[in-house]
Amino acid sequence: MTLTVEMVTFDALDAPMLARWWAAQTGGVVQGEPDAPFVVVSPGTPGGPNLGFQQVASPTRGKNRVHVDLSAPDRAAEVARLTGDGATFVADHREDGFAWTVLADPEGNQFCVSGPHS
Repeated sequence: MTLTVEMVTFDALDAPMLARWWAAQTGGVVQGEPDAPFVVVSPGTPGGPNLGFQQVASPTRGKNRVHVDLSAPDRAAEVARLTGDGATFVADHREDGFAWTVLADPEGNQFCVSGPHS
């Protein structure tokens, strides 16, 4: 049996707002009702998973146990763009020649941005 990643789902206090933010960051498209309690963003690139945003009554406390890892040809430029668009810087990391930046989206969900893998 082979599994395929269909969707990564985020709990959100404002699902439509968070879906629009992630759609803008990834080049994705918000599907369905824009003010629904569950909103899907289809990928901006072929083969990527959908992102789901489900309305919840209270935020998750502590570090999220699942997060999205993103890559960009120019990590520094992408981190600057994301923070300029509302992401919050959390930390920079480097290990065994691999570097990544941890950011948080407008509701505090952490995600990582790395450069090209070498």
